[in-house]
Amino acid sequence: MTSQHHRPISKRSVDAMTPGVKDALYWDTALPGFGVRVYASGRKTYVVQCRGPKGSRRATIGRHGDITPDQARKQAAAAIDRIKQGLDPVPEPPPPEPTVADLAGRFIDGHVKVNCKPSSAAHYRRVLENHVLPALGSMEVRGVERTHVARLHHSLRDRPVAANRTIDILSKMLSLAEAWEMRPAGSNPCRLVRRYREEGRQRFLTPAEVRRLGRALDEEEARGGASVHAAYAVRLLMLTGCRVNEVLCLKWDDVDVTAKELRIRDGKNGPRSVPLTPTVADLLNSVPRARGNPWVIAGAKRGTRLTRIDKHWARIRARADLGDVRIHDCRHSYASRALALGQSLTMIGRLLGHTKVSSTARYAHLARETEKASAARVGGSIGAHLVAASAPGGDGGLSGRS
Repeated sequence: MTSQHHRPISKRSVDAMTPGVKDALYWDTALPGFGVRVYASGRKTYVVQCRGPKGSRRATIGRHGDITPDQARKQAAAAIDRIKQGLDPVPEPPPPEPTVADLAGRFIDGHVKVNCKPSSAAHYRRVLENHVLPALGSMEVRGVERTHVARLHHSLRDRPVAANRTIDILSKMLSLAEAWEMRPAGSNPCRLVRRYREEGRQRFLTPAEVRRLGRALDEEEARGGASVHAAYAVRLLMLTGCRVNEVLCLKWDDVDVTAKELRIRDGKNGPRSVPLTPTVADLLNSVPRARGNPWVIAGAKRGTRLTRIDKHWARIRARADLGDVRIHDCRHSYASRALALGQSLTMIGRLLGHTKVSSTARYAHLARETEKASAARVGGSIGAHLVAASAPGGDGGLSGRS
């Protein structure tokens, strides 16, 4: 049983308290309910005990030596007041400040998984895991400032596009942090970081390269297996201007022969239709159909589709001697050929499934070249007649006049 005593509590008196065979409690004579517990081991702790609406409550304030008697008395007074209000003697410690890693987890679960396509979600996760979290993951969300963002951006300076996309994703995260009250409103430091200039890469296949590609695809098809459907996938990319995933995710049910359309159910900007031209229809008629497989571009396993084309494309590109041509450049080549044939940027945007004018605007310089060539042909035709008409005895190429 613990012995109890009453005496003024001060540093001198607490230091003078000696341990006995059993624990002892010394209650302060100035502040009722405040005391010191001296254990038989010699350890001394400050305690508080008081009766409130929920009955008698006792709590430990702290250890002598870690806090002074004056500090303990102030905390005891606050604890007594809380007990009398029916509250816990010691308030729960505030939750730790969320870190950038915590924010990233909420961002993926609460925003990316809900609003983004799986391919976009995978891209966000890669950027966070490879760039953002190693640099800022342990920092408190409120503590991220412009200098930290600028340092991260600068560390990726040799890859301007990757640097800019990383800051864009971080900016979206921090904007959501403001909406989730994890940062003060209007404090996003990414707004103050100037993005690197991005050199747009546009590579278009020349007619000679297209012919080499055609021969390489025939050779790829001759390999058999998954290479057959990989070859057909590339042909569809060249003939439709579709994105890679739009072709790889195409099902036979999406081929509407009656409406002469290919239905893209899950395009980058939502569902859309692509014209089923006679050339594409003939190509689809020659695609080997795996029994029971709903996918146009079938995979190696029964009932599956081809999910990646990178390795196949690398082999095809090398065989066709296409250098650094990317698979996405098939789409650029489709757009450039359309411009060469006189199609407007508006029409090309519709064919490619663009929802923003800025996406199609990258081909504006090609459109200007096409306009110049057309103007040269028209002007040359009219000029030929004008020159002929101004020549002595010339009739401008017109006859039948008297």
